[in-house]
Amino acid sequence: MTAPRFDKLPVGIQDFEKLRTSGFRYVDKTEHIYNLITGGTYFFLSRPRRFGKSLFLSTLKAFYEGKRDLFEGLAITQHEDVGWEAHPVMYIDLNANTYKEARILEIKLDDSLREWEKLYGCDDASLPLGMRFEKVIRRAYEKCGHKAVILVDEYDKPILEAIGNPELQEAFRGTLRGFYSALKSMDAYIEFAMLTGVTKFGKMSVFSGLNNLRDISMVEQFNGICGLTEKELLDNFQQNIQVMAEKNAMTYDECVEELRRTYDGYHFHQNGVGVYNPFSVLNALSDYEFKDYWFKTGTPNYLATLLQQHEYNLEQMSHESVTSDLIESIDPNDASPIPVIYQSGYLTIKGYDKDFDEYILGFPNKEVEKGFTKFLIPYYVSSKEAISAFNIKMFVRDFEAGNTEQFIKRLRAIFADTPYDIIKDLENHYQNILWILYKLLGYHTQPEYKTCDGRIDLVVKTRLYCYVMEFKLDGTAEEALAQINSKEYMLPFSVDQQKVIKIGMNFSKDTRNIEKWVVE
Repeated sequence: MTAPRFDKLPVGIQDFEKLRTSGFRYVDKTEHIYNLITGGTYFFLSRPRRFGKSLFLSTLKAFYEGKRDLFEGLAITQHEDVGWEAHPVMYIDLNANTYKEARILEIKLDDSLREWEKLYGCDDASLPLGMRFEKVIRRAYEKCGHKAVILVDEYDKPILEAIGNPELQEAFRGTLRGFYSALKSMDAYIEFAMLTGVTKFGKMSVFSGLNNLRDISMVEQFNGICGLTEKELLDNFQQNIQVMAEKNAMTYDECVEELRRTYDGYHFHQNGVGVYNPFSVLNALSDYEFKDYWFKTGTPNYLATLLQQHEYNLEQMSHESVTSDLIESIDPNDASPIPVIYQSGYLTIKGYDKDFDEYILGFPNKEVEKGFTKFLIPYYVSSKEAISAFNIKMFVRDFEAGNTEQFIKRLRAIFADTPYDIIKDLENHYQNILWILYKLLGYHTQPEYKTCDGRIDLVVKTRLYCYVMEFKLDGTAEEALAQINSKEYMLPFSVDQQKVIKIGMNFSKDTRNIEKWVVE
């Protein structure tokens, strides 16, 4: 029998056996499996969605099912101390359902238990879910002669969907806590267990009592356990990159640089190498286009809900500073939405201050920054017509030409269609809309620009102009302009090539719009 050629790009393929038997390219991650199985029993891994978690668990499943032929030529086969015995594997994928009510999770777990109970010969459907799980783990060991392997994909899907609904979250938390308790009570019958998810709810007691669960999410050794490092990209997809370069009239090096800007930049440890989003890269190499593939698969609405509930200033996301205990686990009562935003993959580690154990976060790459900005528009501007393609095009033309009267009038149209029923901090809300708009247009945008004598509300630079803007809420536009002049906010830009345009704006709480503006 002729061995399959591994030429096809594995776009969207999450099943290891299918990938290996159908001629798809596989980036060898099996050395990580060896490091796991020789280093412990219980593991937890947090990574963003569509980042390869499901494929990695599928690879573990095939390994523990003893399917050695699928691993021919891969790193793990070089280790002589690896056994290939077939273990009973219990695999749960919680990502496949939508959890709008508590019973959906119970039904999902019940279905899995019924399948295993039938397979291993026990009938305990009248018992609580956790007790049934304990019995089926023991029964699997007794029937197969080998300890059980437990793999849970997207353990946190129900909890994330219930953000903003404390009662439903509590119900999910209780159900999962009881279910996962079997992992500790049945330790004698378990060979290996791994749970993956987008986030880690450290203070929600989902893993209550499971104190031997090792979190490898921010361990340098496992920084590249999912996703693609640049070395893996260049070693495995060189020909594809060359074709993509030719299709886009680029050199090979130019194509690599654009792939890097668009899809690289994830860091899961302060010393870890950059990791590419595998879903986006594989789609780009398949289509020969630099598109926002990750965002086309959908961005969770709970992210925008969190940002609005906390009245978060969006500009802070590009240089947010947090301590390790804040981003390594999530407390639903935290006053900051940043832990969830970070663990969901919309922010990543950009720097680290060892003295203060403080991480500097920012957008990982161009795809995320651009896509997240687009995603936020409907949550801050209610009317699609207010920010239509035509209005954006005209706004850009006016902005680049220095036609301040025209582009401010267009701004007033956008603000007129903004939902304010739940907005408390109007000034922050206005700044967020402006930040979204100018980021969307691709300009160099700096809200809260620090000078030696204060902070400028907004600085935006185009090719010809540098706009220095100051806002007042129920004050006067003249006061705003006077502040620019008295504190000499324009001085940092006096040596730049762009012409400086100073704009003072006053917003009214009553009209909830720009009341007046003056330009100098």
